[in-house]
Amino acid sequence: MANLPIIQPDNPILRKRAHKVTSFDAKFQKLIDDMVETLEKAPGVGLAAPQVAVSLRVFIARLPDDEQSKQEYGENAGVLFVFANPEFVKTSKSMVEGVEGCLSIPGWVGTVDRHEEVVIRGQDRHGKPIKMKAKGWLARVFQHEADHLDGRLYIDIAKDVWQPDDEEDQPADEMNAEKRPE
Repeated sequence: MANLPIIQPDNPILRKRAHKVTSFDAKFQKLIDDMVETLEKAPGVGLAAPQVAVSLRVFIARLPDDEQSKQEYGENAGVLFVFANPEFVKTSKSMVEGVEGCLSIPGWVGTVDRHEEVVIRGQDRHGKPIKMKAKGWLARVFQHEADHLDGRLYIDIAKDVWQPDDEEDQPADEMNAEKRPE
């Protein structure tokens, strides 16, 4: 396994629609293993293949599994989710505002509206069909990661974007345009 470099928005792969996964061979399994190792070493809960410069429609996600997370997320805490060729077959009408960050845009966060619940289907790491319902934070993570597969970043749909360490923690639209991520 390898810890892969996470690319940033200046890399064109991050802004293109990723290719469908057609082979679930040993090379694909190594990619998933490497993505898992990369995610374990990064301060995040999800990672899409385009973020590691691989143009494939696959993402992984894992919510924390500490005691507080187990109480909050129940059976989803600590579970590794792998979705190849994902698609949302149902989304709730209700939207929830939340703050998101991204491993490809370190040091920035933004306020994003997401569907409160989703039903997602795709294939697992071995190519078998899977379908599940997700709500709350897990639904947000799935939507965020699936956006990467279409070349979309949270900063494209955020109401505001800012650096949390700024002196006044002000939204990016009030900051210098040169500081805002692209």
